[in-house]
Amino acid sequence: MAILITFLLGIGNFALHRAVMDSGHPLLGRMPWLVTSFGGRFTMLVEFLLLVAALMFASEGVVGGPIAYVIYSVLNSFSAWLILTDQV
Repeated sequence: MAILITFLLGIGNFALHRAVMDSGHPLLGRMPWLVTSFGGRFTMLVEFLLLVAALMFASEGVVGGPIAYVIYSVLNSFSAWLILTDQV
C-alpha cells in the first residue's frame, strides 16, 4: 500500500512540477540557471530520483522514506499552489 500511495504522489508531483515550469511565472526567471536549464529536465531528474528513493524505501519496508515523501509532497503542493495562483 505504501508503494501505491508513494507512486500516486509521485504522479501528482510530476504534474505540479510541469505546471509550474510551464506557467511562465516571473519567479522562475530568478532561479539559478541549473533549475531552468535543459527545459527544466534537470529538476525533473531530481524529482524522479526522489521518487525512486522513496519507492525503494517503501519496497524494503522502511517507513521513513515514504513518510518523508508525503511531507515533501505536501510542501511541494503548497508551493505550487502559491506559484500557480500568483500568491507570490
